[in-house]
Amino acid sequence: MVKWFSRKPGRIEVPRLRSRSDVAATEKVALAEFTPDILAFLGRAAYVQLKIFENLSRVIANAPTTAAKTAIGKAAELSLSKHRQLVDEITKAGGSPAEVMDPFTESVDNFERIARGADWYESLITAYLSAGFFDDFYALLAAGLPSESHSRLVAIFRGESGEKVLAEYLQAAIDANPRLDSRLAMWGRRLMGDMMLLARSALVFPDHTRTTEAQVEPVFTELIAAHTRRMDALGLTA
Repeated sequence: MVKWFSRKPGRIEVPRLRSRSDVAATEKVALAEFTPDILAFLGRAAYVQLKIFENLSRVIANAPTTAAKTAIGKAAELSLSKHRQLVDEITKAGGSPAEVMDPFTESVDNFERIARGADWYESLITAYLSAGFFDDFYALLAAGLPSESHSRLVAIFRGESGEKVLAEYLQAAIDANPRLDSRLAMWGRRLMGDMMLLARSALVFPDHTRTTEAQVEPVFTELIAAHTRRMDALGLTA
């Protein structure tokens, strides 16, 4: 199998759940308060979906069996469909898809390079965790968009995904080789930090607000909980 690029672990600051007293002392905010304008939202989200599709394509290329290639191919098709629907939304909003996506390619490409994993198993769990995380993130962030766009976009992100089949192949791999358990758990925890950083870069802070990092932390709680559930489903410690 092809060995993909990996990097040495670094210190990653991941938003942590705060104590009740801390949260109580902080004004509650929601992701919708940090939603960018419609074209910036669509450009970044569409490019993220395109990179998820590219990652799944590499997973297919290195899959150990024809059955795995075929099954994971379905997940890749679903991700590409979401990308195409978002591209259509860019056109509806009066933008040129490539031009609207271009400003976000560097940050998303950087995430993709560090999240590929050292082998097929790490690449597979990256596809499983990142696709679910970013679907959740953009569905929540879309709440700050105009109502005529909001419902269509949420339907795209909440639409059918390949999460189930990816989880099945990951579970089969872990069952066949229990030594994968700790390694994939560690990779999933590290990946969470990188996903949070990329998500954080999508937020827009209005100049007139006094929002602090402490106030932003709680809005990620739901995303962290969903990530934990995905890890738990495989018996991995998040």
